[in-house]
Amino acid sequence: MNKIIEKFGKSFSKIILPFLYKLFFVFKINKRAANYFEEKSFFSNNKQNFEELIKFFLEDKKIIALDVGAQGGFNSDEFFSKKYNNFFEPVLVEPIKDEAEKLKRKNKYVINNGLWSSKTQKKIYVLENRLGSSSMYEPDNNLFQLHKIKSEDYKNYDVTSTIEIECNTINQSLSDLNIFKLDYLKIDTQGAELEILKGIGNYKPLLIKLEAHIHSMYKNVPSWNELLDYAYKLNYVVIDWKGIGSHTTRVPAEMDMIFIPNFNNLDGIKLIKNNENIFVCLMIIFGQINLLKIIANKNNFKNLNKINNLKDYYSY
Repeated sequence: MNKIIEKFGKSFSKIILPFLYKLFFVFKINKRAANYFEEKSFFSNNKQNFEELIKFFLEDKKIIALDVGAQGGFNSDEFFSKKYNNFFEPVLVEPIKDEAEKLKRKNKYVINNGLWSSKTQKKIYVLENRLGSSSMYEPDNNLFQLHKIKSEDYKNYDVTSTIEIECNTINQSLSDLNIFKLDYLKIDTQGAELEILKGIGNYKPLLIKLEAHIHSMYKNVPSWNELLDYAYKLNYVVIDWKGIGSHTTRVPAEMDMIFIPNFNNLDGIKLIKNNENIFVCLMIIFGQINLLKIIANKNNFKNLNKINNLKDYYSY
C-alpha cells in the first residue's frame, strides 16, 4: 500500500500537478478574455449613433446635468459616448476658488463650494500624486494590500495637504444658480456620495449615476448598502452597475451604479411621464434600450414607433 501511495505521489507531482497548473493558467487567460468582452458588451450601444433621434426628442432643449466629481470636465469618465456631450447643460462643482475660475471660462454653471448633506465646513485630503483619489475621507493604508496596491505605489496615496472648504447642499447650491430642475445627477466623490445625496432636497433627476464603495480604502466611509437604501427611499431603483477597481475578495472594490425613478409605482411613472422626452434621451444615451421599450410600451409613450425600432446590441 505504501508503495502504491508513493508511486501515486510521484505521478501526481510529475504529471498531474503540471497539467493542473497549465489548466489553471488557461482558465486565468479565459477569465481575462471574458472580462474584456464583458467590458466591450457593456458599452456595445456606444457604436450606434443616435444624435439625430435625440435632436428630435429634445426639440432644442438641453439635459440639465449636475456632475459632482468632474475633474477633467463633464463626462470625464466617458461613461457614455462624448458625441452626446453637446446635448447636456452641465453644472460642475469646484470648491477651490482658483480652479473654479478656470472652469467658469468655459462653462456657464459652476458651483464654487463643496457639497454635503448640510451647510458646513469640511476638510479635503489632497493626494497630489493621485489627484483623482483626493477625498473628504482619509486613505487607510492598512487596507491597501487588500486593494492589490503594490507597496512601491503606496506613496501615490500619501496625503500631501488638507484644505478646508465651505460646503452646501445640492438643493441650495442649484437654487443659488437659479436652476430649479435637474435631469441627470452624477456623484463620484471617493466615498462622500451618500452625504451629498442626502442634500438633494426636492430635485428629482431622471437618471442618477453613483459610485458605490463595496470595499472602501478610506476611513469611515458609509457602507455601500446605506447608499443603495437611501436611493431606494428616494424612490429610485438600480438598473445597471459596472465593477471598478481590484480587490482580494471576489467582488470589485467599487461599482458605478445607475438608478432611474421606480417605474413599478405611480410616483415613479408620473415623474417619468412628466419628462418623457428627456427620459427617452437619457435611456438611449446610457444604452438602456430594451428597458426603455418595456417602460414606453407599458405607459403608452408618444413616438412609440421610433422607440420600438431601436436595437439593443447589449442583448445580442
